[in-house]
Amino acid sequence: MDQRQSAGAHRLALRRRDLMTLFGSAALTWPLGARAQQRAMPVIGYLSAGSAESHAKEVTTFRQGLEESGYVEGQNLTIDYRWAEGSNERFPALAADLVNHRVDLIVTAGGSVAAQAAKGATSTIPIVFAGVGDPVAIGLVAGLARPGGNVTGISNLGAEMMSKRLEILSELVPNADVLTFLTNPKNPNSERVTLDLQAAARAIHRQLLILKAGTEGEIDAAFATLVQRRGGGLVLHTDPFFINRREQIVALASRYAVPVIEQLREFAVAGGLISYGSNQTDISRQAGIYAGKILNGAKPADLPVQQPTAFELVINLNTAKALGLTVPQSMLMRADEVLE
Repeated sequence: MDQRQSAGAHRLALRRRDLMTLFGSAALTWPLGARAQQRAMPVIGYLSAGSAESHAKEVTTFRQGLEESGYVEGQNLTIDYRWAEGSNERFPALAADLVNHRVDLIVTAGGSVAAQAAKGATSTIPIVFAGVGDPVAIGLVAGLARPGGNVTGISNLGAEMMSKRLEILSELVPNADVLTFLTNPKNPNSERVTLDLQAAARAIHRQLLILKAGTEGEIDAAFATLVQRRGGGLVLHTDPFFINRREQIVALASRYAVPVIEQLREFAVAGGLISYGSNQTDISRQAGIYAGKILNGAKPADLPVQQPTAFELVINLNTAKALGLTVPQSMLMRADEVLE
């Protein structure tokens, strides 16, 4: 090989070395920039008190809230569902299972019981609750404006709504001296809500009969006791156990001719007399928005607990007629929906 060939080969070798160095540097830096695009989709653990069938409407509006933050299930997000199907006892194990699956975020749709189970299972994974009465009182958050920790969400003003339901029921049965409250003693809020409702009953000059039920048989027994003790109308504690036994309660109310008020619209639709409470689908949508914000980098500690602004009063007029009740015209005019 002459000198010109030798020099050309040397220059070619240098260029190859420079190119290898360039590609080597790109190999170190390019994957870091592309990692966000190539990483696995985030996973939300969804912990619900109900079943896939009973909670379909809330899940739909939760997804709508997520979409407002740019997340679509199956496209850039996975949702891992866990259904307690009305059994409060299942929440701790279901929450622990979601933590073991290393989800990026947990959303609870089972009141205070589900939210407390999630918080007990993790202090690091962000948690968004959809509908808790008083999250400060039960220790979920440090405050509404600044929750602190890994938990935030949307309140449903549980205690305030219970007192309002008592007032509405007293309008429907103005001659009843004694009203009744049915609570699940296994609910961690049972004692506090009972005390609040007793104070509300005194304020409207009514006696309040307290009955407890944590099994289907105890629900039957509670209605029999109510009739025996002339308990008048019944305020039902908002609890997953009762919500998932709605048909049993509606049937008992019909059999014993007992006016019953509950939180959710579905109760009146199922044949119950009346419902009043925050709009649960709106709460679910707000939870979806918050979940999206956290996935986009927001911290639960910095997201204030939201309070509902939409409430709905639903009256089943057929049930009222069957019970021999005359619904005041003023109440019919306030109603968001009258079922006939």
